[in-house]
Amino acid sequence: MHFKPPYLDSEFIVKTSRSSGKGGQHVNKTSTKVLLEFSVLDSVLLNPDEKAMLLEKLAYKLTNNGLLQVVAQAERSQFGNKEIATKKMYALLNKCFVVKKKRKATKPSRTATEKRITEKKRRGLHKKERTLFLKNE
Repeated sequence: MHFKPPYLDSEFIVKTSRSSGKGGQHVNKTSTKVLLEFSVLDSVLLNPDEKAMLLEKLAYKLTNNGLLQVVAQAERSQFGNKEIATKKMYALLNKCFVVKKKRKATKPSRTATEKRITEKKRRGLHKKERTLFLKNE
């Protein structure tokens, strides 16, 4: 599953507020910070399996009300921040549906094992010689 804009745009809730950061006097007058919210449970476009997967994988990002929130305030315009927030939201949702490859168990090669053991013996001998040297003094 791979979501692309504007598939879920109609279900996003956009809230704006005054942003911190660059903008001079302009920053005190305009609401450029964008908070994008998405209710996974109330989504009409997602099927129950997709909802369950999103709720499981994004549990740490959901609010008590079950909303997924993304904030953007890097740009000086509300439009720019809305685009950034939308991209972040889609990236977050798409990341949940990426299937991880299973790790194949491997065994170290014979050469690697022999190398490790000879290095261990060499190191042990070095330490043994050091203690013998200190006892003789």
